[in-house]
Amino acid sequence: MTSIRVTAERFFDSCDTGKGWQACEQYCHPGATFSAQADSLDGMKTLEAYVEFMKGMFSVLPDGIAEVRSFAVDEARKNVAAFGVFRGTHTGEGGPVPPTGKATKAEYVYVMEFDGDKIRHVTKIWNDRITMRQLGWAY
Repeated sequence: MTSIRVTAERFFDSCDTGKGWQACEQYCHPGATFSAQADSLDGMKTLEAYVEFMKGMFSVLPDGIAEVRSFAVDEARKNVAAFGVFRGTHTGEGGPVPPTGKATKAEYVYVMEFDGDKIRHVTKIWNDRITMRQLGWAY
């Protein structure tokens, strides 16, 4: 059996490098859910939808890179919290406006909840408004 730490690290790497659901689903329960209190992710309820959203972001921010700053495992509560920083420049097509050439440094946390050795839910904690302003998408 793989530890929840290893599963969380592999999921994080696959999700935040834009590999898509095909690469991430092996780490998740079918129907795994997703939540975030961020306007740009409003209505996104499945982890599959979020992972595919991240995959699409690599068309908009083709130089995107995620850096893990902290990884904390809570065995008693069966969750893993990962603090990361995502950097990227809007040079690709897509997004709400034509390419701006502006960059973002987005700080965020994932809390990955486990059932057994697979993820059942992910909560993303992220101030999307700062990211949107940095990219020139909103003011």
